[in-house]
Amino acid sequence: MEHSSLPREDLGLFTDLYELTMAQAFFRQGMSAQATFSLFIRRNPPDRGYLVAAGLEDVLDYLANLRFSTGSIDYLRDIGIFTRDFLDFLAGVRFTGSVRAVPEGRLFFANEPVLEVTAPVIEAQLAETFIINQVNLQTLLATKAARCVWAAQGRGLSDFASRRTHGTDAALKMARCSYIAGFQSTSNVLAAQRYGIPPAGTMAHSFISSFTSEAEAFQAYADTFPDRTILLLDTYDTVDGARNAVKIAKNLEHDGHRLVAVRLDSGDFESLSRQVREILDDAALDYVQILASGGLDEFELDNLVQAGAPIDMFGVGTKVGVSADAPWSDMAYKLVCYDGRPVMKLSTGKVSLPGAKQVFRVRDGQGRLSHDIIGLDHESYPEGEALLEQVMSGGAPTGPAAPLDLIRERLAQDLQDLDAGIKRIRHPDEYPVSVSPALEELRVQVEQQLQTAQ
Repeated sequence: MEHSSLPREDLGLFTDLYELTMAQAFFRQGMSAQATFSLFIRRNPPDRGYLVAAGLEDVLDYLANLRFSTGSIDYLRDIGIFTRDFLDFLAGVRFTGSVRAVPEGRLFFANEPVLEVTAPVIEAQLAETFIINQVNLQTLLATKAARCVWAAQGRGLSDFASRRTHGTDAALKMARCSYIAGFQSTSNVLAAQRYGIPPAGTMAHSFISSFTSEAEAFQAYADTFPDRTILLLDTYDTVDGARNAVKIAKNLEHDGHRLVAVRLDSGDFESLSRQVREILDDAALDYVQILASGGLDEFELDNLVQAGAPIDMFGVGTKVGVSADAPWSDMAYKLVCYDGRPVMKLSTGKVSLPGAKQVFRVRDGQGRLSHDIIGLDHESYPEGEALLEQVMSGGAPTGPAAPLDLIRERLAQDLQDLDAGIKRIRHPDEYPVSVSPALEELRVQVEQQLQTAQ
């Protein structure tokens, strides 16, 4: 997949400088042994009872194409801090390692590895910046979008976020992640084309104000798109707009067509939706749906749904597109094994678990998610499903990228099997995650060794 603003020939430079300075130090010391890095989130963001794995497709594409072009090497030479022999080495760097990961669309929880990279240490280290950049953003977006789907309780959702996301790449990722989460469509035409998502859109206030009257604007649009008209009601007055929409709907009926929906974009959505629904129903237009957009996220959706607002569809934008209430996560990519030696970090509040790991998901007698066990990669729990799968070997993906609809189905199934208390929008319950006895024993052993060595 072509990254929206990142030329393939410069993929190698999308890294923090210290990854390169460490790489030169590794190179100088002759350190080329296999290293395993683990990617995880230390703690769930506020009000998140779960996390949605997303971003793996971009990571695998990046690793498969990682290289330093002649221009990139020339630039690094001009910086003046890298040696000629290291730059010669860097010019030939390709990712030759393996990746195990939780498939996109599956749920995971704090401290569980969502991805582990095993490769010669320089290769694995250089990949840190891009991996965190992609998985962090897409996990935040997919998780917030999934919460919106849960809050909407079956009502349709469309991604309207593009114009206020943090850049063009983020807009495309938002469209993809929201579709994975269960949204029906996106307003972003490029995202629709790229990912095979249904495109959707209505009209802007500028269209209406370009005409001398709202009714004239409504009729012009209906004449142009008689079978897909959604009328925006709030340019001047929402209730008056609804009455004008009734006239347009009757004109469409006369010509053998139907008004699809009306859209609310400001004001008290609960009150206005009830007034508009009454106006439509009194005109025998019960088939016309109501769409609301503007400042919506899972919290507002939950409020409206719980209040019984007669809204059929929601256009969700800014707050979800930037994950407004949780715009960052404490995601880390930590070395857990070097040259067969388990390692860990002991910093206060940032202790990591040593060794290559696996996550085992255990279900109850009804097939619902019961608890997870973080264990070592060689452990076996017959009662649990091993979540991390081999997705790259020898520097090449083990198979084609999963279709977006399959990823979407994975998430829908996991969420269906998750307890409602953990999916709660506010103050969710905590999903049980434990560490296996073998991993705990290794953790204690490595910690003691490190404390003695220091």
